[in-house]
Amino acid sequence: MHWQHRPRCDQASAWALLQAHYKQHFAAHVFDLRRAFAQDPRRAPDFSLQAPHVFADLSKNLIDRRARELLGQLARECGVETHRDALLAGEPVNVTENRPALHPLLRAPPNDPGVPAALHDAHAQMLRNLDNMLSFAEQVRADASITDVVHIGIGGSDLGPRLAVQALDAYVTPGAARLHFVANMDAHDLLTALRSLQPGRTLFIVASKSFGTAETLANARAALDWFHAGCQRDAARHFVALTARPGAAAQLGITRCFTLAEGVGGRYSLWSVIGLPLAIAIGAAGFRALLAGAHAMDRHFASAPVEANLPLQLALLDVWQRDFLGFASRCLVPYHHGLRQLPAWWQQLEMESNGKSVDLHGRAMPVQTAPVIWGAEGSNGQHAFFQLLHQGAQTAPVEFIAVRQAGHPLAGQHRQLLCNALAQARALMVGAEHPDPARRFPGNRPSAFLLLERLDPVSLGALLALYEHRTFAAGSLWGINSFDQWGVELGKAIARDIQAQWANPGAGDLDASTAALLARLNG
Repeated sequence: MHWQHRPRCDQASAWALLQAHYKQHFAAHVFDLRRAFAQDPRRAPDFSLQAPHVFADLSKNLIDRRARELLGQLARECGVETHRDALLAGEPVNVTENRPALHPLLRAPPNDPGVPAALHDAHAQMLRNLDNMLSFAEQVRADASITDVVHIGIGGSDLGPRLAVQALDAYVTPGAARLHFVANMDAHDLLTALRSLQPGRTLFIVASKSFGTAETLANARAALDWFHAGCQRDAARHFVALTARPGAAAQLGITRCFTLAEGVGGRYSLWSVIGLPLAIAIGAAGFRALLAGAHAMDRHFASAPVEANLPLQLALLDVWQRDFLGFASRCLVPYHHGLRQLPAWWQQLEMESNGKSVDLHGRAMPVQTAPVIWGAEGSNGQHAFFQLLHQGAQTAPVEFIAVRQAGHPLAGQHRQLLCNALAQARALMVGAEHPDPARRFPGNRPSAFLLLERLDPVSLGALLALYEHRTFAAGSLWGINSFDQWGVELGKAIARDIQAQWANPGAGDLDASTAALLARLNG
């Protein structure tokens, strides 16, 4: 079976079997988790999986053994493993742009026997780019004259590095330069970051794969103006670009560049030179440990059978929840302050990758794809949206993430945090009876529980790679291209048109509402 000619999930025979099984055992709320646990003492261990650095308990989801078996059959009929192998072999799985998706190659160590011969040259170039970036990071770390680093990017060029720097705060070298992240085109973001900085002691990192992203260029130009107004030194020493198009950076006046391959998508680019802020924060050894953790998950995804393959099992569960159980959203609650940015990172990864309504061949999708991803760190979320999760009319599966070992000396408080995570997952499942309907909890609400031993560079790398492969596998089942994002471009193009009309009202063809708002704003 060639990966481009695989059946879409709804075309597989297992799909019809899943529909029949759903109608008999899950429709009209027939399936009950509490009864399932009471009848099956092996449910918890048998619905749990261990992958490199990540343990997953999936037993509190609305799924039974027969559904899981049929989902595995679905994966095989849809050729997900064939598609995965094409991804890892560097074939052009991004069909609309005729590109490979090379982010797993970024994590492969030197002389890795798993790198296909066809990718040896690309891998060698990636290793050179990585070595150059890490060498520069060490230079910055050793330069006491640089006290602050301002990272300017947006989307994948911002969310990944920002998340990783926050998550690995415990591994930041004491006395290292302070890191500031600027993404929003709203100048308040940039000006707030610059408020207490000194131009001559600040390094600016401008991250944009295309070096054509409007928000990043606007902030980069403003940063250059701020620097020149406050410092007569050579700007070349204080600005560096991370891009696939160094010529475009040079046109802006930034001549020092570290490059990434065109086949690395923005939301998959943390592992490339885009990770420079993290390398400055935790050092070259820490960054290589992050890559090692991700590579371990790559090998697991590449070799584990369907039933033991955690990214694939999560993807199958995602399809089951979206297209059979009908859940339109998914909530992520990491019970670790370092992972507070993870819901935003996953939003982009999942919704930009799989928020599609046509398949690989341009046909309208007959089933739903990506759900709405949302969430916040625990235990804050308990005091915000958990009321809806427990008693709201809509059901949203919750994904809990916890870390067993505390990264701080307050072990008792960490234990209390973990107990809260366990309690919320249990409360969603068991509910509570009460004579007052307002205090009654229906229970039978699904959740997954992911557990890390500790939050360090290796485990973070594994966790993020897990989510990447899960997203790809779900997109593969749906038969869509998870590596383009044309929906992001439409608003940008219209914004350019409106900006041109700001100075020349009435020159273009605007709807009445937009024209009236533009006139009010321009008045």
